[in-house]
Amino acid sequence: MKLLSFLRRQQANWLGLAGAALLVLLLALALAEPWLGLSDPTRGDLRARMLAPTISWAGLGAHPFGTDQLGRDILSRIIAGSRVTLTIAGSAVILGGIVGVLLGLVAGYFGGWSDRVLMRLVDIQLAFPLMLLALLVVAALGPSLHNLVAVLALTSWVRYARIIRAQVLSVREREFVQAALAMGAGHGRILLRHILPNVLTPALVVATLELARTIVLEAGLSFLGLGIQPPSPSWGRMLADGRTYIASAWWIITLPGLALMLTVLSVNLLGDWLRDWLDPRAERR
Repeated sequence: MKLLSFLRRQQANWLGLAGAALLVLLLALALAEPWLGLSDPTRGDLRARMLAPTISWAGLGAHPFGTDQLGRDILSRIIAGSRVTLTIAGSAVILGGIVGVLLGLVAGYFGGWSDRVLMRLVDIQLAFPLMLLALLVVAALGPSLHNLVAVLALTSWVRYARIIRAQVLSVREREFVQAALAMGAGHGRILLRHILPNVLTPALVVATLELARTIVLEAGLSFLGLGIQPPSPSWGRMLADGRTYIASAWWIITLPGLALMLTVLSVNLLGDWLRDWLDPRAERR
């Protein structure tokens, strides 16, 4: 039984490290894209339209992942699209996390009417379809980078608020918090110095899992034409453009879809590993 438990832990560790390595590789490619010497992701060449991928044992051709219906290089567009997607999703997760953590701290620590009002807002938003909410806001404000970040942050803060509130309700009753109150410490000092460090671990895990959900949501909005607008590449837009040619040029839609799937998978693996690593009760289970 001990050997089986050890092997399971090692498997979780390897899966988490594999997810982290894949995510780091994607980030490195996204940051280094201007210096990789790839084709311009927005420049088309109708003479080279819908070329098949040229990856083989002999080496890489001019377009390793092929070209799309306008002759644009698929590989350079996938890498450039990863920078757009990760920038939007990462910014939204950070902004939503800050708002959600602050509101969760206030609701859990002070209780009373502030807790009731904030939790009712959380319940209302959780009952509202997230994609429909995002569609309404983006359609009203217009598709742009800042609007996308604001919309995605609006759909993510509720999970932070609910989880942090539950953690604060437990932490505020502990001896060190009661001792700080007895010594006359202010509420701000108690929240920032004594409670916040003890609730950041679940917030980090939620942020990792929210990143995967936000990436998929951003791709969905781009697929519907409400994300980053052309000529800037995005994975969702590439999927929308390639669906017409799925029978004649499978690589136009398949390769961006694989990039999206592997990115979300790597983030989920990393999140699961962080949850098990940061939660001491997981190893006991």
